[in-house]
Amino acid sequence: MQILARPQRLADNRRMIVSASFRTDIPAFYGDWFIHRFKAGHARVPNPYGGPDGLVSLRDGVDGFVFWTRNIRPFLPVLRLVREAGIPFVVSHTVTGYPRALEAAVIEPDRAIESMLAVAAEFGPRAVVWRYDPIVFTSVTPDGFHRDSFARLADRLAGTIDECQISFATIYRKSARNLDVAARAHGFTWSDPPDQDKCRLAAALAALAAERGLTLSVCSQSAYNVAGTRPAACIDARRLEDVAAGWGRPRTIKARVKGNRPDCACHESRDIGQYDTCPHGCCYCYAVGSRALAKRRYHAHVSDGECLISGPGGAANTALSP
Repeated sequence: MQILARPQRLADNRRMIVSASFRTDIPAFYGDWFIHRFKAGHARVPNPYGGPDGLVSLRDGVDGFVFWTRNIRPFLPVLRLVREAGIPFVVSHTVTGYPRALEAAVIEPDRAIESMLAVAAEFGPRAVVWRYDPIVFTSVTPDGFHRDSFARLADRLAGTIDECQISFATIYRKSARNLDVAARAHGFTWSDPPDQDKCRLAAALAALAAERGLTLSVCSQSAYNVAGTRPAACIDARRLEDVAAGWGRPRTIKARVKGNRPDCACHESRDIGQYDTCPHGCCYCYAVGSRALAKRRYHAHVSDGECLISGPGGAANTALSP
């Protein structure tokens, strides 16, 4: 058995759930870095708002991990390493099936679903949550597209995955700018429809989910919690407890509910990602202002660095929650 190095002592030694990461896709692109940091026992995280770096434990005192991704397949060996260490995890896996005009470089939906089902088979069905998120209204993804795409994807996941989390795209300034650029390049239009249209679609998706044995939850947007939905806890201590129990290693996680923004029902966590580092190229993404910058940072990252992106400019200049 490999002996892992003990991490440096942290200034804040409370038990914590670690989020990896709503700022970037660590499983798809930075698995090599995560393995190095997990073996070292900690990661250094630049503060996106300025101020000193944070030092986050990745083993001692960790109650669980939430891994956010669009492609978990290359990360499967890491999941096995985390389970061997006895730390439960949940994979929060996004699959939307949007056209390339909106999502330039994500893997095909069928491949993503196959990977999700593989994770559920190996680590337990509670270890995976499906995200159909964010919902973006364009001339190539109108209301009818979302209903049809959601139903097709839900058909594949029914009987294995028990929850789908949705949200409607928040159009930040940089999101609008990037959508405009993509719209001109690919010949589509986009809009941010009124709440009643979003509520109507949320109700339709909730009915489709229920028909397939899925719970539909809404992430941080109480205005769209219509009948048949519930507030989403994307960082969910109870789900992590269920995963641990399914492995025969039950634990109690005492994390408090402390969301990242208004209406967020997540349990408290520490995120280890950095903004402007995901090269997937989704034109609506809140976490990437410049895909060119994200690609440069990805290609320049050092797998054995303490930070995901080290050196000048390593700390992203975007300070937004999901």
